Amino acid sequence: MAREKNLLVRLGDRLSDLVSRLFAHPAMQIGVIIFCVAWFGLGFHVEGLTAALSVLAITLTQMVLNGQYDRESEAHRRDVAMHAKLDELIKATHRARDEMVGIEEQLDEEEIQELREEAKQLVEEAARQTNEVADGEKAKRAIERVGDGRAG
Repeated sequence: MAREKNLLVRLGDRLSDLVSRLFAHPAMQIGVIIFCVAWFGLGFHVEGLTAALSVLAITLTQMVLNGQYDRESEAHRRDVAMHAKLDELIKATHRARDEMVGIEEQLDEEEIQELREEAKQLVEEAARQTNEVADGEKAKRAIERVGDGRAG
């Protein structure tokens, strides 16, 4: 069960998300450049601008990293759930190979690639045996997309 964040953390997350999205917009980037040029044009002290931009850069970096951490945590949670579902399906399917359960934690990437190629060959062979070439091609493309990180 996911731990509930306290109010201060949730507010900080919202602020970080809002500010990082705002400053990522090209119009805001152009606005910062115009602000800096105007600062120099009005003859204000350069030290003040340097200090302000340094603080702004550090703050924005932390806000972006906070948002990235949250997105990565959510993606990791979804990945773990997806692997649990797939493991359950492998266990429930009598024709599936039980040794495929948990391979993402047990094997190197090269070994997983070999298993992926083997799975594509098995799909092709099954399609030839049943004369269902169209379905076999669809399954093969699906395996390729998943292996390339392009699900769907």
